Amino acid sequence: MIKKNQLFPIGQINKPHGIQGEMLFGFTTDIFEVEELPFFIFELDGIFVPFVVAEYRLKSASTGILLLDGVNSDEDARPFSGLQIYILKEKLDLLPEVEVDLDYLVGFQLKDIEKGLIGVVSEIDRTTENTLFVIQQEEDELLIPVSEEYIREIDHDNNIILVELPGGLLDL
Repeated sequence: MIKKNQLFPIGQINKPHGIQGEMLFGFTTDIFEVEELPFFIFELDGIFVPFVVAEYRLKSASTGILLLDGVNSDEDARPFSGLQIYILKEKLDLLPEVEVDLDYLVGFQLKDIEKGLIGVVSEIDRTTENTLFVIQQEEDELLIPVSEEYIREIDHDNNIILVELPGGLLDL
């Protein structure tokens, strides 16, 4: 049985497209440009169910048309409207160049190689020129720059971001 912590959200079904079961979808990651995906997973009545992908084609940098095996009409496609599209997290480990939407990292633990656990990412702050991880602390919040320069590893299975921060950054 598939569990939610094994999954990574990659987009959402918007609505049926035409009468042959095709669906318009939006996506938040560039995984579609990197690899052919044999199946997508959807949550139906609280159960995560894989569906074989018959075909998909991209319409823009964030939308596409999807056809699933067994979904052959507008009526079959309608129940998918609004559903999140998932893939198994293990697929991400095979594709290190895939860009993930930063909001996905909310809830991950931020750990420094030297100092250990810094805290849990509570939000992503995009209000300044530099995007920041927000870490809630007792009476304050810690702001850490989101930078590939600092990120050493993202452990999707355990929800951990391993960073190597420059000396003194945590003392500010």
